[in-house]
Amino acid sequence: MVKPSPTAPPYLREVADGVHAYLQPDGGWCLNNAGYLVSDGQSVLIDTAATEARALALKQAIAPLSAQPPRFVVNTHSHGDHTFGNFVFADHAVVVAHERTRSEMESLGLHLTTLWPNVCWGELSVELPTLTYRDRASLHIGDTSAELIPLGPAHTFVDTVVWLPEQRVLFAGDLLMSGATPFCLMGSISGSLEAVGQLRALDPETIVAGHGPLAGPELLDTAERYFRWLQSLAAEGAAAGLTPLQTAREADLGEWAELLDSERLVPNLHRAYAEAQGAFPGQQLDIEKMFSDMVAYHGRVPECHA
Repeated sequence: MVKPSPTAPPYLREVADGVHAYLQPDGGWCLNNAGYLVSDGQSVLIDTAATEARALALKQAIAPLSAQPPRFVVNTHSHGDHTFGNFVFADHAVVVAHERTRSEMESLGLHLTTLWPNVCWGELSVELPTLTYRDRASLHIGDTSAELIPLGPAHTFVDTVVWLPEQRVLFAGDLLMSGATPFCLMGSISGSLEAVGQLRALDPETIVAGHGPLAGPELLDTAERYFRWLQSLAAEGAAAGLTPLQTAREADLGEWAELLDSERLVPNLHRAYAEAQGAFPGQQLDIEKMFSDMVAYHGRVPECHA
């Protein structure tokens, strides 16, 4: 069993009428956020949670908000911290995702659990989306309209954001991190910058990032600065003949030193190096090498309090 988490308990925050953010402090590895939309007795859950216990806690937290369980679960991307809890809701809900997300989930399976074997994951099973979309989709929940917008490659090859245009609330998934280091292990640095530009065009007022506290549009500025700094750092490191790991070890993190999970710098640099050398956004790289270099930089496997 994993040691008790030093993090605070999850909590719900209503960010607009019938629009709720489910926040899991401190937003580090596998401590993701979710969303819950309720209107006229209908409801939609945006992402689930990493472990059986956390998914059941999420189910218990949202139960008082609606007489019926969620009709839909939307997965913003394929990673297990946002999808492993699908099975808790699938008896009543249709699981929705981009078609590429479904194929990634099928390929990844429960691999995430092998990275942190001491976490009490529970009796997990992979519940794949039963409804997929390709270009763009809309969900109508009573009087609330939610737009599913695919972007990427960015955090993964394709990420879905859930945009509520009337409420001006954006559920960004892991395209945006609040107080935590962005992560492009399976995505793209240049694609992340492009995605930030597209999100900026939506003009959101409230942003529920994939991890960390609630934020406003300033989070878009923070993300853009980080990705541009990353590209500049990669260019300097490559010019000096350094590897991504060496560049990370010599880097002055500056304003980014206070972000959670700063070790993500290493795989991000691998992406930035590859793209600078002509790799297309989202091109498959050596994920095991990227992760092992991250562990070497950190000195150990990063802590996961899921």
